[in-house]
Amino acid sequence: MQRRDLLKASLALAAYTGLPSASLFAARALAATADGEGKPFSFERLQTEARQLARSPYADGSQVLPPTLANMSPLDFNRIHYDPAHSLWHDQDGRLEVRFFHVGMGFKQPVRMYSVDPKAGMAREIHFRPELFGYQNTGVDTSQLKGDLGFAGFRVFPHPDPHRYDLVSFLGASYFRAIDGNRQYGLSARGLAIDTFTDHPEEFPNFTRFWFERPAPDSRRFTVYALLDSPSATGAYRFDIDCQDEQVVMDIDAHVNARKAIKQLGICPMTSMFSCGSHERRMCDSIHPNLHDSDRLAMWRGNGEWICRPLNNPKRIQFNSFADSNPKGFGLVQTNHDFETYQDTVDSYHRRPSLWVEPTTGWGEGAINLMELPTTGETLDNIVAFWTPKEPVEAGQSLHYGYKLFWSALPPVAPGLAQVQATRSGMGGFTEGWAPGEHYPEVWARRFAIDFAGGPLENMPPDEDLEPVVTVADGRVQDFQVLALQPHVKGFRVLFDWYPTSDSTEPVNIRCFLRRRADKQTLSETWLYQYFPPAPDQRRYTYN
Repeated sequence: MQRRDLLKASLALAAYTGLPSASLFAARALAATADGEGKPFSFERLQTEARQLARSPYADGSQVLPPTLANMSPLDFNRIHYDPAHSLWHDQDGRLEVRFFHVGMGFKQPVRMYSVDPKAGMAREIHFRPELFGYQNTGVDTSQLKGDLGFAGFRVFPHPDPHRYDLVSFLGASYFRAIDGNRQYGLSARGLAIDTFTDHPEEFPNFTRFWFERPAPDSRRFTVYALLDSPSATGAYRFDIDCQDEQVVMDIDAHVNARKAIKQLGICPMTSMFSCGSHERRMCDSIHPNLHDSDRLAMWRGNGEWICRPLNNPKRIQFNSFADSNPKGFGLVQTNHDFETYQDTVDSYHRRPSLWVEPTTGWGEGAINLMELPTTGETLDNIVAFWTPKEPVEAGQSLHYGYKLFWSALPPVAPGLAQVQATRSGMGGFTEGWAPGEHYPEVWARRFAIDFAGGPLENMPPDEDLEPVVTVADGRVQDFQVLALQPHVKGFRVLFDWYPTSDSTEPVNIRCFLRRRADKQTLSETWLYQYFPPAPDQRRYTYN
């Protein structure tokens, strides 16, 4: 699926039920947005319902859409607009309001919405009706919109000026996104991932129902509850969402129940796009020097080590697992926000947010997993990262995870160390300073340059005696240099060459960090890179 279609529509599933006829909806046109009967609701009730649901067989709730919706073009579908006058909380003295997305095209699974009065402990359903939407220039035959078709998702706007931009969007299975101070969407998160990289088909759990708790007056913090359902699991989620000026923070309380055994459970999955960048030029035959929503996976391990793993656009699917115990945080990060880096006036990659997860409960033993898929362009998400518990999940098992998500330009925490500013690679095996074509290496090699800056390197003299610590899983590394970048950058560049010692084309993991030679003090985070050696018959240099 095209990622920009996914950003604008939902694949969420829920049970389809017939509701009153269109004539009754006409009578409801002037009713309150939440027009259903009041029913008791609490998060404890939702957790109980999710556990009970996990004991029952999964019911696929896909509905057959009316032809006028099923056969829509993407352009016409995107012209359907929710009427702001019917926004949830629109008529209240608050700073937020909620609008809903229409079903249509391939997005045929209804999501039920409810408004919660927390003081009364009651919830009222918000039923779909055509009067909530505008269909101008869409070609939709509203006479075909019979019964309660449900919604495709929702988004949250600032109030009382909601026409500028939305802050949060939940669309597409359990996908959701938020913006930062740059007012630009980028990567997505999901409620749950199942069997992303196993011998089983991947499963995409769905948020099938949402409950919205009215925010306090003059507050941009609100609570939404969600029921998650899939063939393998159910879940009860609470999102406390704080829409701040420069970031959106989501405090998530997730209770997951296994309907059947799960080989690979993905907690807090996040999805992004990396097409090409400074170190990965294979797909950069473009006017843009960089094309990505995120450039690295950043990890703050349970033992305190900080790791920077630059992202790749590989020739074949790559799956890497980084074992850990009680991680302090991890995320997909867009570190560079300069327009010159991307030269993109259409998609504004320099404005894309980062996404950082901070566990708030003990996650125990497991692994941060990273899957990178090949992509030929920028329209498909090809990066997935998530946490997996060490032990497979058994049928009937219930798990609890608490965590915060920070949608911001950069993560809310940073190491007190120098960080990786850039990664570059090119022809090796010759003395730095010789231009390609002036010196012909006798042995094929690949040169790597890692720029470390900030932290203890910021005010360090250029002649400081620094030592790169480089380890490699295969091949050999040599010809090390540490070059001061001052005054251009307050840091140092590490150079070294990698030489193959076999004909293998399997990816090679390389680690590097900087320390002071005299006292062996670590000065930088760890750069962790995956290099893909060419085939032996391609290990030669040619010059035009």
